[in-house]
Amino acid sequence: MVKSWATFGVDLHVDVTRTGSGLRKGLTDALRAAVRGGRLAPGTRLPSSRSLAADLGIARNTVADAYADLVAEGWLTARQGSGTRVAERAVVAPASAPPRPRTPGGPAYDLVPGTPDLASFPRAEWLKASRRALAAAPYDALGYGDPRGRVELRTALASYLARARGVRADPERILICSGFAHGLMLLGAVLRQRGAGALAMESYGLDVHWNLVERAGLRSVTLPFDELGTRTDELTGGELGGSGSRSASASGGKRDGPGGVRAVLLTPAHQFPMGVPLHPDRRAAVVDWARRTGGLILEDDYDGEFRYDRQPVGALQGLDPDHVVYMGTASKALAPGLRLGWLVLPPDLAAEVAAAKGYADWSCGVLDQLILAEFITSGAYDRHVRASRLRYRRRRDHLVSALAAHAPSVTATGIAAGFHAVLQLPPGTEQSVVRAAVWQGLAVHGLTRYRHPSATAPPLDALVVGYGTPTDSGWPGALEALIRALP
Repeated sequence: MVKSWATFGVDLHVDVTRTGSGLRKGLTDALRAAVRGGRLAPGTRLPSSRSLAADLGIARNTVADAYADLVAEGWLTARQGSGTRVAERAVVAPASAPPRPRTPGGPAYDLVPGTPDLASFPRAEWLKASRRALAAAPYDALGYGDPRGRVELRTALASYLARARGVRADPERILICSGFAHGLMLLGAVLRQRGAGALAMESYGLDVHWNLVERAGLRSVTLPFDELGTRTDELTGGELGGSGSRSASASGGKRDGPGGVRAVLLTPAHQFPMGVPLHPDRRAAVVDWARRTGGLILEDDYDGEFRYDRQPVGALQGLDPDHVVYMGTASKALAPGLRLGWLVLPPDLAAEVAAAKGYADWSCGVLDQLILAEFITSGAYDRHVRASRLRYRRRRDHLVSALAAHAPSVTATGIAAGFHAVLQLPPGTEQSVVRAAVWQGLAVHGLTRYRHPSATAPPLDALVVGYGTPTDSGWPGALEALIRALP
């Protein structure tokens, strides 16, 4: 039987200088330099003397003697059953090195919205799903793959979204992406290729989305907002004037021509951050606009699954699948670190968006797609969403009760769904309350942070409190600190 170096233990790159002093000294010096320089970190397990000797093409005794020398010097340790490892040691910074900066008074609690309780991620169920998914996966699943994503996940999503969100979906029209931002980048590129010059957006939202739209070569045009949600009646005749755009000067404030507004980005189920669902009349009006003008609605189903006062508001896409792109992710229901999102595309758009993504599914890990597909079809996803919904509703109720008892001048709005609330403050107090929150060890954002620069309505003073972010054990302390910061 031929013994190949490729069959032995762990790999270790070491450049041995063969000098007149002999191989043993050359190997000892090379290993010492690797440890001293940090290339071999403390605790690193080294190959066995037999394995390394085979790799280097030298005698096993030479390696064993070099290891023994370095153990004697304290660079390595050797224990029965544990092998040879780099010794643990204290790292002393040079005398000339500047002291590492410290951040005293950093936030003890995170109430920034947009992230779920990551401590509640269903690790045990996810591990079970991963075992089942890997056992059932065909060999070709580990290849480069369809740019639309794995068919197992697209099929599972089509069934789940139809059942839970009222989405009319076909696996052939679903595209897997690495989160909402990635999906928006793809759609922006396709809209620009189609000749669109601008994308209408809500006047409150995330700056990362505005920037992505403009990076795609589109102007962002804002729609007003009131107690009924976004003013979709501003979408008249398929075009909007340039005066509401961040780049209005480029068009001289005139109405857009053929390269005008051909699409609108909305969060109709639970507007972020205001928390108001889009009024039914306005839902119907924006769908009518899309039909009349050939426009496109990009539906961000933010927090669509987390509603507390009644059944979740159905997806807008169900009203007209030919003019609405449904955009969803696993970021809120599970964890943003999964980097999994999905687009349900109109028939005449599916091929273009898939082409924009590329010829291979280079951006989304196949294994996580297979695991999520199994997680959904096994019912574990539904169980986790229901448990999370109960957890976040309890926190919402705690927040509302604490405000009523200790800060009655502060009103919580947008609390019928999701896991953030808008706390309306007395006029002119937002910045002072944010500063007070910092003193209380809180990371929290004022509403001004989410207001589009071109929004024309007077700014509102409020805090946007993400009550889903802390752990169960950390939530009571976070709530107490928040109450202390409020007027």
